[in-house]
Amino acid sequence: MKHVLAVEDDKDILKLIAHNLEREGYEVTGATTGEDGIDAARSEKPDLILLDLMLPGIDGLEVCRRLKADPDTAHIPVIMVTAKGEDADVVTGFEHGADDYVTKPFSPKVLIARIRAAQKRRGRGQVTRNGMVKTSDVVRGPSRRLLDW
Repeated sequence: MKHVLAVEDDKDILKLIAHNLEREGYEVTGATTGEDGIDAARSEKPDLILLDLMLPGIDGLEVCRRLKADPDTAHIPVIMVTAKGEDADVVTGFEHGADDYVTKPFSPKVLIARIRAAQKRRGRGQVTRNGMVKTSDVVRGPSRRLLDW
């Protein structure tokens, strides 16, 4: 997982994200609107998407919903990076398909750790084009029954 799409309308935050991720060896593509983010995700097929919620045009929740509904992009992990940090906002983000949620202001080190954690989760099982994990690839060793009478 080395190509990250950052969808963020604040150009200073976008530069901060790009600078820190590029120092860690990531390739970063930026988009400043929801529409551009969807287009970039579909054309570039990044390994992960960092997505702001408050975007001009289509907001981040709708961007996430559309990406997760599209078989070509549903498998791409989405980390929401936003100033909206109330419990209801976080829950709504997950309900719209986010894989993780980071609130602003954020530590670049924590953001990189979250990206690496998403990479590990994705690496544990083979994620198919529709976003499903093949359980046969995840389960190791002999299977066990919950109730072994």
